[in-house]
Amino acid sequence: MSPLKSDNSALAALGIHVAYGNTRVLHDIYCHFPATSVTAIMGPSGCGKSTFVKVLNRTLELTLNARVESGSVLFHDRDIYGDNEDPLEVRKRIGIIHQRPIIFPMSVAENVLFGARFHRQIVGMKPREYAEMYIDQVGLLDEVKDRLDNLASELSGGQQQRLCLARTLAINPEIILMDEPCSAIDPIATERIEELIATLRDSYTIIIVTHNMSQAKRISNQAVFMFAGRIIEAGDRDTMFSNPQTELAQRFIQGSIG
Repeated sequence: MSPLKSDNSALAALGIHVAYGNTRVLHDIYCHFPATSVTAIMGPSGCGKSTFVKVLNRTLELTLNARVESGSVLFHDRDIYGDNEDPLEVRKRIGIIHQRPIIFPMSVAENVLFGARFHRQIVGMKPREYAEMYIDQVGLLDEVKDRLDNLASELSGGQQQRLCLARTLAINPEIILMDEPCSAIDPIATERIEELIATLRDSYTIIIVTHNMSQAKRISNQAVFMFAGRIIEAGDRDTMFSNPQTELAQRFIQGSIG
């Protein structure tokens, strides 16, 4: 089955090849991601899911010896890897939530404000109100309203992950990338993250890497299956799970590989 295509693409990867040192890890990746929708990227460990999602907002280049050898990523008809593109601006408009919460050594409120201050997003509001608005958007305000000045490291893992999401939302991205955001948190915290994704999907384009097929089935509109650095199959969620078109995808969904 051909890679996911859409007439309403928010982002498109075209002919992406990636290498770590002399080892190529992604091979000729083509994929379009529909706007205001959730796309799940699935596949066994080591297949290139996380590498691919980091390509989509130029965070991969922060990894030693990693490079995009060829190809382009189109966002508003511009290649984010073009010579005149600012990677910081790319990462502002295409935010990312990592596998484990990345918490700065500062207060809960200041964690949310960090990126917003850098990108000069706080206009017409007091910083505290701005922080509270996004903390509330991720359903965290009632839990931490008396601890906004406490170190963010004092929060639970699930709370920290939602705080990271609040920090990302506070810089007003158009696209949110999530690299296995629930792999290091408990089932209750996972449920809250999934509820947030369902709320955000109407306003943002969300691309989530997940090793959990049940989660992908619950939250996504589209699914992409990767294996050995290639996209094997992509399409709407229901078709992918009920009638996969390739043997590899069928075996993965049945649990015989992965």
